[in-house]
Amino acid sequence: MALLEIREPISSEGRSSRLEVKILARSWLKVVMTMQYEPKAMIALAGNPNVGKSTIFNALTGLSQHTGNWPGKTVSTARGFFKLGSSCYELVDVPGEYSLSARSAEEEVARDFICFGGAGAVIIVLDATCLERGLILALQILEAESRAVICVNLMDEARKKGIEIDLKKLEKLLGAKVAGCSASTGEGLEDLKAAAVAAASMPKGALEIEYPKPVLDAISKAKVAVPEGESHRASWFALRLTLGDIPLASGAYASFKKDELEDVAATTLVKMAERIGRQCVKYPKADAFSKDRKIDRIITSRRWGIPIMLFLLALVFWITIVGANYPSQWLSILLFGIEPFLARLFDLANAPPWLSGAVVSGGYKVLAWVVSVMLPPMAVFFPLFTFLEDFGYLPRIAFNLDHAFKKCSACGKQALTMCMGFGCNAAGVIGCRIINSPRERLIAIITNNFAPCNGRFPMILAIIAMFFSSSEAVSALILSVAILAGIGLTFASSKFLSKTLIKGLPSSFILELPPFRKPAIKQILVRSLLDRTLFVLKRAVICAIPAGIFIWVMANISVGGSTLLQLFTSFLDPIAGVAGMDGVILMAFILGSPANEIVLPIMIMAYLQQPTLTDYSSLSQLKDLLTNNGWTWVTAVCAIFFSLSHWPCATTIITIFKETKSFKWTAASVAIPAVTGFAVCAFISFAARLLRLA
Repeated sequence: MALLEIREPISSEGRSSRLEVKILARSWLKVVMTMQYEPKAMIALAGNPNVGKSTIFNALTGLSQHTGNWPGKTVSTARGFFKLGSSCYELVDVPGEYSLSARSAEEEVARDFICFGGAGAVIIVLDATCLERGLILALQILEAESRAVICVNLMDEARKKGIEIDLKKLEKLLGAKVAGCSASTGEGLEDLKAAAVAAASMPKGALEIEYPKPVLDAISKAKVAVPEGESHRASWFALRLTLGDIPLASGAYASFKKDELEDVAATTLVKMAERIGRQCVKYPKADAFSKDRKIDRIITSRRWGIPIMLFLLALVFWITIVGANYPSQWLSILLFGIEPFLARLFDLANAPPWLSGAVVSGGYKVLAWVVSVMLPPMAVFFPLFTFLEDFGYLPRIAFNLDHAFKKCSACGKQALTMCMGFGCNAAGVIGCRIINSPRERLIAIITNNFAPCNGRFPMILAIIAMFFSSSEAVSALILSVAILAGIGLTFASSKFLSKTLIKGLPSSFILELPPFRKPAIKQILVRSLLDRTLFVLKRAVICAIPAGIFIWVMANISVGGSTLLQLFTSFLDPIAGVAGMDGVILMAFILGSPANEIVLPIMIMAYLQQPTLTDYSSLSQLKDLLTNNGWTWVTAVCAIFFSLSHWPCATTIITIFKETKSFKWTAASVAIPAVTGFAVCAFISFAARLLRLA
């Protein structure tokens, strides 16, 4: 659960910069600088989360950057390059952290890279609106590495709030160059680059922290356990002593216990940061953050917090539904219009009919379905999601749902990963990295599939429109109710896992509530479309083409007068009947595993007994087709609930395995939602028959 709600302003990293559109046209040349120049030095970019680190990184490197994972870790890394004069420098954006005392995989990676990663210098990013908190990390880094530059970011935000910072005095007290910056406008970035390059050429050293005598005595006695070549850096031992990573000689702690000694060292840093803050920062007499607090009293209150969250959820889905309709139709016309030309090319090449059918009618047709149905909703949903993120609302969702997740022995941060799952479950699984506890991270990964991704929305909305309401607003409302049922299943399954397979108590975490700020629209579009939408679409396309070929083979190879598809459907009929469905529905979900967008087209193909995927010309015709094949309102409800809760798509399964490195937990992530969905549908079907409603 959240132990501390920090209401000090913490900036969003999603601020716009001047570079996105300007160099987007040459993004294919993003590594050209590394080809032409050998980096002269490597510079690390460190700081607390949400201080604008990513904005500074993007502003300095542009699109001359690449992302990946740290060796042996699932923690992502971003590396880029910038030029100063005729020289090229590599910039590494390390994960955000509050202290070098690592408590998560991200903080461990950041600590080890700063201390041992071979960086020529470190840029330490501080939030100008809340300088004291960032100074604690800055002091720890300066204690280990004097070749550092202090970047006081968000100077524009500080000025708006009437906060004055004496940069010269701060530079004198820390003994390191200080640059005041505003990455969103480009203010001070050139000075920052010059200072970082100058720091990289400085000799090694360390800031001497005035620790109390017991700490200094322990440092002195610990020197016998120092790694070779580091004996000259006494302050470095204080850092490692706080971390507890250096084995100490006998009697090193004297009369102090280890925990007590660490508390003394940590308290020293906190007091020093507060003292520096008092000397360098002047706050206005009036409360600069009163407006944020007034808004928070409403949207995080017990009375209004949840209703406002539900309203925004319904609004986002309504905008996604309405906004994706026309682009989806246009994209469908374009992509399916290419199909005849591809078939003609195969004919001109004298390709055998089976090859043309498998590639064009199978692989390409499924690809066209996935892109036309999946891309527009993602292109609408992800910018909306990023807008709420930059506005500062998503952490409030975690705050509102923290109590509920605590009751399930899970982590409140799971609310954020669940929200990401509404866009794409694969993205939600990756987002689970923000949860520090391995047990709670695993629960969040396994249950993320209960948040329906937008690939499932088209089928759910079509069923709602055919059997319950044709109004877009009412459909969005019913969809929101269905999604609330999915959230309920998330809570129930999290509780079940916490009491059975993954036992444990909920951990504590610090919940940050960033200030409300105007989102940067250009940055939102670039981040949501390039970093999220196209990333997810690429994975879906990789899975969709082989799936399309396999489905075509199943529909075109006959055994004993029946196609493999028909035989498979007949086999599944009695199993699906228990859950209020038929074999075609269950078969469509199985064959649609590579991409949820093709589940409904597979159903239509099977009911019409067509050899390829078939579109429907209108919802009324589709409803006639379904009712003629035995669909009732109970079948529709069961299909909706099974769509909400069944096994993850292939893209998500691959992502789960990459995150967990475990076949066991990947299998559990597939089995648990599938069994849950089947059980819920069986209960609905049984209750309808018992009450004579079916």
